[in-house]
Amino acid sequence: MKVFQIGAAGGIGRRLSALLTERGDEVTGMHRDPAQAETISATGARPVTGDLISDDVETLADRLRGHDAVVFSAGAHGTGADKTSAIDGDGLVKSAEAAARAGISRFVLVSVIPDAGRGGELGEGFEHYMRVKKAADVHLAGTDLDWIIVRPGTLRDEPGDGSVTAGPAIDYGDVRRDNVAAFIAEALHTPAFRREIVELTDGPTPVAEAVARLTR
Repeated sequence: MKVFQIGAAGGIGRRLSALLTERGDEVTGMHRDPAQAETISATGARPVTGDLISDDVETLADRLRGHDAVVFSAGAHGTGADKTSAIDGDGLVKSAEAAARAGISRFVLVSVIPDAGRGGELGEGFEHYMRVKKAADVHLAGTDLDWIIVRPGTLRDEPGDGSVTAGPAIDYGDVRRDNVAAFIAEALHTPAFRREIVELTDGPTPVAEAVARLTR
């Protein structure tokens, strides 16, 4: 499988690239910062320069052509409301349209569980982020793409164990980035798993079994 990753240098993206290349997939990782090219190359993926903010849809489509799937895990990462809207929001809209123009139906979006951060005092910037992420989910779910929306809980960097709790609605909790990447890798390679919104935390179920259960 040829996979194009948008956000390939991020915490989930680079883990996913490594897993996919280990499986024998060809991975292209898009990055804006030249310093990120080395991070992407280290996973076995091929880095390519791109910019979700300045690139238009046709430019993105040209980069995507020839791939079998797109994974979108890019984000503004707290750099301001304008960047959140441009990357997490408009960037997803452009990427979905670019995938359609490039003839790619398989599209995975890394989103967020709506319960994230509730009860805290994270401010209007966080609330804006949550609104943008929900709008992105709604947009992708309304397309004709063969989409999967993965909503992780609070992300952790500790080593994963390949086991999760996954479902359309689950209790909120933490999830290790390793486990999110493992789940996405399995989902990508399960063609019957499609057009699903999945909430994801650490849990007792091996990712292959979790995907199989959701597919049934």
